Amino acid sequence: MKKVMFIGYGSMARKVHEMLPENVVLSTILSSQRSADRLRAECGDAIKVITSVDDLAEMPSLAIEMAGQEGLKEHGINILEKGIPLGVVSVGAFTDEKFAISLCDAAENHGVKIHILAGAVAGIDGINAASLAGLDKVVYQGRKNPASWQGSHADELIDYDNLAESAVFFTGTAREAATLFPDNSNVAATIALAGVGLDQTQVELIVDPALEHNIHHITAEGVFGKLELSITGLPLAENPKTSSLAAFSALRLCHQLDQTLQI
Repeated sequence: MKKVMFIGYGSMARKVHEMLPENVVLSTILSSQRSADRLRAECGDAIKVITSVDDLAEMPSLAIEMAGQEGLKEHGINILEKGIPLGVVSVGAFTDEKFAISLCDAAENHGVKIHILAGAVAGIDGINAASLAGLDKVVYQGRKNPASWQGSHADELIDYDNLAESAVFFTGTAREAATLFPDNSNVAATIALAGVGLDQTQVELIVDPALEHNIHHITAEGVFGKLELSITGLPLAENPKTSSLAAFSALRLCHQLDQTLQI
């Protein structure tokens, strides 16, 4: 039986927990101080709820971060220093270059791997493979309805009251997009890390009043030819702000713990 630890236990982590394979068990939740007592009451004795990596009672085979960038920055390095492999959902944190270097150094120094999860998009394996031979251009378009952009920096760029059709309101690099739109940075950062990097990946953000669900569109060109991919992302029923595919990418990593044949 393989044991895993979750960093955070929100709607995404709950869905992954619900769907864990029979040979994998959630043994530990690394929680914030404000949520710890509630989670202990909810989980009982079956799952250890801790607020610091130093409180680990037993070593898991894998830790998966599903707590946002702050949770990753608070606990990621300490987890790696314990010799625990780490799966990362909040890939936008890698736009902080100093943190990214420290995280990778910790993994290398303690002989463990950091697994960047594909999250809400597909095609990451193809982009990464193509980058080995050479990519000339990678463009990511994120298209969402007005309500999905409200409350972000987009409020300063979009005239919601006079929006009759779709409009591009931001163009720039993945690093710039992640800085201005931290809540929407994971997809752009993942594509960038797989391909030509944060400063070479082009990002276009689009508001579309006709949309009900988010659309992610990726174009990559290089020695291999051209890749073009669109994903219409359906949210988790439990939380409309969380991509169901992002949860399933974390679940996939749990399945791979004991798989001889991996895809």
